[in-house]
Amino acid sequence: MTADSNLPLKDIRVVALEQAVAAPFCSRQLADMGADVIKIERPDGGDFARAYDGALNGLSAYFAWLNRGKRSITLDLKKAKDHLALAKLVERADVFIHNLTPDAVESFGFAYESVAQTNPGLIWCGISGYGSDGPYRNKKAYDLMVQGESGVMNLTGGPDTPAKVGISIADIAAGLYGYSSILAALLNRARSARGERIDISMLECLTEWVTPALYAYQGSGRIPKRAGMRHNMIVPYGVYACADGVVNFAIQNDREWHRFSSVVLSMPTLINDERFVTNEVRVRHRVELETIIEQYLRTLKRSEVLGRLEEAQIAHGEMNDVAAVIQHPQLAARRRWVQVDSPNGTIPALVPPHNLRNAPARMMGVPALGEHSQEILAELGLWRME
Repeated sequence: MTADSNLPLKDIRVVALEQAVAAPFCSRQLADMGADVIKIERPDGGDFARAYDGALNGLSAYFAWLNRGKRSITLDLKKAKDHLALAKLVERADVFIHNLTPDAVESFGFAYESVAQTNPGLIWCGISGYGSDGPYRNKKAYDLMVQGESGVMNLTGGPDTPAKVGISIADIAAGLYGYSSILAALLNRARSARGERIDISMLECLTEWVTPALYAYQGSGRIPKRAGMRHNMIVPYGVYACADGVVNFAIQNDREWHRFSSVVLSMPTLINDERFVTNEVRVRHRVELETIIEQYLRTLKRSEVLGRLEEAQIAHGEMNDVAAVIQHPQLAARRRWVQVDSPNGTIPALVPPHNLRNAPARMMGVPALGEHSQEILAELGLWRME
């Protein structure tokens, strides 16, 4: 979509010893911005995310999403020549990313203290479930575990049943914090010529995101209750039934509450009702208020409720399934879908949301396992007989 010369990371080389979601999501952002991302994979099947499914032209949906724009090389780090190849790659890299356990990366000899001796300007980013020290240092962690450990599951779901978030939120959070930390470290290196060690913990990323609930408990002693498709700290906010369907809307401040009461509910007397005058008291009296809202909205057709929400300038939207999201008119209007290459032919890809006007993302293909092995080894002055 753009000439590489315009991309902000065009001269940055990234070596990614990665698998699954968190580290690949981080490195794909760097690839989209022009970095040369070299993905290290095992010869016996590669990144295990390749085998999650064959949903997209025979490709794994997750792998296709996470690994666009990278070069793939297969290395068996138990073999001396392959270990040497990775050492040479790291020695020449600007950024090294891994999501092995701390013990594993150290056993291979690629801990920060080791590699910084030969490449002091290296930005080293380790992504793990719980961080590089502490009692959980080498505890195995996937997204599910971290959603549970961080409290996300106990804040998600209905009053009687906790639930996990339906996407890999812990992995995505860690990938994005890794990406932003690497960008900050690159900026700092340009000023100081110093490399950096980055230690990303999935637990810490999600705990940061649940801070409002933690503060609510620390300040009041009350644990916010699960509210299903409603909000546990703002009322009214969520999905409500009407006569022939549901509506999804949110009130964020008292001005909106006044308009909602008058225009949508036709009940201006609620504005000054002492049970509902502020969000804090609305939350305390949520059962009474939501009963009033639900009983009234069930007397109206969905089209009428949507019209009133529009008139009152209340934020509202659809509750789409994935089929509807693919056809979303806003995505189409902003030309977010493009085609990219893959080992199994062209596949659809969403343009990433960075949206730099003068450097639109580079939309390259998904690599086959080991597709670039010989090319990368040749760049290192090494060769392999296949």
